[in-house]
Amino acid sequence: MTGKSKSVYVCSECGFESPKWLGKCPDCGKWNTMQEEIREPVRSIKSSSSRQSSAVHSVPISEISVTDEERYHTGMSELDRVLGGGIVKGSLILVSGEPGIGKSTILLQICGYLGKKLKILYVSGEESARQIKLRASRLGVENSNLYLLTETDIENVIEQIKTDKPDLVMIDSIQTMNLAELNSSPGSVSQVRECTAAIMRVAKSLEIPAILVGHVNKDGVIAGPKVLEHIVDTVLYFEGDRQMSYRILRAVKNRFGSTNEIGVFDMSEDGLHQVENPSQALLSGRPTGVSGTCVTAMIEGSRPILAEIQGLATATGYGNPRRMATGFDYNRMSLLLAVLEKREGFYFANLDAYVNVVGGLRLDEPAGDLAVALALISSLKDKPINSEAIAFGEIGLAGELRSVTNVEARIGEADRLGFKKCILPYHCLSRIGRRFEHIELVGVKDVRQAFEAAVK
Repeated sequence: MTGKSKSVYVCSECGFESPKWLGKCPDCGKWNTMQEEIREPVRSIKSSSSRQSSAVHSVPISEISVTDEERYHTGMSELDRVLGGGIVKGSLILVSGEPGIGKSTILLQICGYLGKKLKILYVSGEESARQIKLRASRLGVENSNLYLLTETDIENVIEQIKTDKPDLVMIDSIQTMNLAELNSSPGSVSQVRECTAAIMRVAKSLEIPAILVGHVNKDGVIAGPKVLEHIVDTVLYFEGDRQMSYRILRAVKNRFGSTNEIGVFDMSEDGLHQVENPSQALLSGRPTGVSGTCVTAMIEGSRPILAEIQGLATATGYGNPRRMATGFDYNRMSLLLAVLEKREGFYFANLDAYVNVVGGLRLDEPAGDLAVALALISSLKDKPINSEAIAFGEIGLAGELRSVTNVEARIGEADRLGFKKCILPYHCLSRIGRRFEHIELVGVKDVRQAFEAAVK
């Protein structure tokens, strides 16, 4: 059955389709995201699916062996930790982040290590082969097993993969790839979706792992519909400020490992260097004897990390006081300020309040509430927190301190780095199964008790 081409409007954020243009997507609520695309008749797609149906067959699960499963180690223990132990054969990995964050750099560094024993195909739609060579020379990547292909046609890329049969494929970036059968421009919703699906099919059929680079939009999410995240096996996000040296690699989705692990890297002129002791690195240069700073212990996956929280309370010059949080949830900060005023008697109503997590980290867990509150109170009272003390605990709406998880791991990390006092919720003391000889444990029931113990 033949048909005519028709025009549809697709949301670039969630993939919602509409026969007419809309200013606001009714599915995700985003404004000005509906893009026009030309849809071709689906006759060829049906005939293609009918040809493929004759070749498929089911396999009993008892006949499938996983004893010979092998993961490719990338040469970076931080990256292997996030991936769940390494790169799985036939997996599809999406690496995303802001421009200049280090996506292409880490791909070439992986090539430098794996290229010693594996054949790698690096496909670039943004740079020429000479530009990639210059960057590889700067990073010290010189391998004869690394093959470069500058191509944007996804069909040509797939043919090259089938011809060369490499051990690993890298696509930089998926937004530059295009399928000639689609009339939409590269980077559009349909192009990104179909190109990713094409790479996925060849990766699964040939058991070749593929790493895709994906750009992010102004909201910090992957440019394209959410279906892109559903197609791939693993989604990795690079976090951190480009003006700062530290980079946080976080797994948002991982079919072959945990999504709670993070990797910490340090960006330098010769590439990304893994930070195996992030607590010590993030606390380096910490001021002592200064009000408005407090150290807390956060848990990222199975790893405890000590982070410095800075708070600043100052008289406002406007009618409405200003609130700003970097690395901490703004709404959570407003909630803590309300609790401090109502329950504890620390008034911030006519003061500007600022909170900053040093090092580009993002403090998401409630265990950081106590450190944020102590940093703000310290700035308000202009009394410095003891430089050898850390604090963690969740603050309830009644001003009470609630218990948190992984207490021993947090205390152990603080003890290892030489801290002498740990301020924690009183209820957590009964859950500590071993003794800590070099650090004093102070159990408190509310924020005021915690502040009195922290300034001693």
